[in-house]
Amino acid sequence: MSKNFVLIIPLVVKTALKVLVLLFVFVSCTERVNKKVVKGKANAIQPMLSIKNGVSLVVLGTLQDAGSPHIACKKECCAVLFENPNPSRKVVSLGVLDHQNRQTYLFEATPDISEQAKLLKNFCSWEADDLPSGIFLTHAHIGHYSGLMFLGKEATNANAVPTYVMPKMKGFLEENGPWSQLVSENNIELHSIENKKEVSLTSNLKVVPMQVPHRDEFSETVGYRIQGPNKSALFIPDIDKWEKWNSDISEVIKTVDYAFLDASFFDGNELNTRDISSIPHPFVIESMALFKNLSSTEKAKIYFIHFNHTNALLDLESEQAKTVLAKGFNIANFRDQFDL
Repeated sequence: MSKNFVLIIPLVVKTALKVLVLLFVFVSCTERVNKKVVKGKANAIQPMLSIKNGVSLVVLGTLQDAGSPHIACKKECCAVLFENPNPSRKVVSLGVLDHQNRQTYLFEATPDISEQAKLLKNFCSWEADDLPSGIFLTHAHIGHYSGLMFLGKEATNANAVPTYVMPKMKGFLEENGPWSQLVSENNIELHSIENKKEVSLTSNLKVVPMQVPHRDEFSETVGYRIQGPNKSALFIPDIDKWEKWNSDISEVIKTVDYAFLDASFFDGNELNTRDISSIPHPFVIESMALFKNLSSTEKAKIYFIHFNHTNALLDLESEQAKTVLAKGFNIANFRDQFDL
C-alpha cells in the first residue's frame, strides 16, 4: 500500500463525517420548518386534525360592538388603525363546527359577518355552505345582531337561515323594520329559545341559553353554554356586573371547560369621554379579584373577550395583558381554536 494512499484514508473519513453531520442538520432544520408551516397553515384556515370528526369552536372576533378603530375616535389607539387596519380586529363572535354532522353555527351576527361567515366555512373539514346552519343571538345591541342585514335582499338574499332568539328579541325583529322584512321575506327563520332550556342541534351539539342582566332596551340578554360531545364552553360577552346575576359565575365556571367572559374595559380609567357608570360591565380588574381564589385549573378556563377599542388587552405586549396572563387567565385571540 503506498504512503499517499494511507494518508488519504483519514481525509476521506473526515470528509464523510462532515457530510453526515451537515445532512443531519439539514434534515432536522427541514423537519422543524415543515412543522412550523403546517402549524401556521392549520391556525390560518384548516381544522385541527384531532377534531375533524368531532366538534370544534373558533374565535371569530374579540371586540366590542363598534370595533377598532372606533368611529370618531381621536385617541392614539385608533390613529394608526384608520391608516392601516388590523385584519384581526373583528367584533365579538364564536363559530361552532360539528364536523361529523357537517353543521356550522355562528354565535352573534356582527357587522363583520361577511368575513366571519367565510372564515367559518374555511375552518370546515368538508365543503360547507357559505352561510351557517344557524345563528344564535345574545341581545339587541348593534354589534350582536346588526349583521343580519347582510342576509337581506340588498345583500345575499338568504333563504330561511335558522336564527335562535329569546322571546323579546323575537318580537323586536318581527315588529320593527328593517328587521321585520328579513322575517317576511323568509331570509331568516326565527326559532324561539327559553332561559335554561336546552336546544339540541345535532347528535354532538347542544346549546343552553342563560339570561343575564344587561341594558335590555329592546330585548333580553343571554349568554350560552355550548356543549360538545366531550367538552363545553360558556359564552357571556355582555353583562352589567357579575354580582347582579342570580347565578354565581365562579360556580358556573367550574361546570365548563372554557369560559369566554365580558372584558369590555380593563378598568374604569380608560374611558374619559363618557360616564362609564352608564355602560356598566365587569372591569377585568374586578373579574380577576373575584376569581382570585379559584384554582389554577379553573382560572385557566377563563378567556377574556369583547374588548372595547380602548382596552389595553388588545395589545398582548401591554403591562395589563402581561398581568392577566401572569395571574393564570387567558386572553381570547382571533382564530383561536378549541376542541369540544
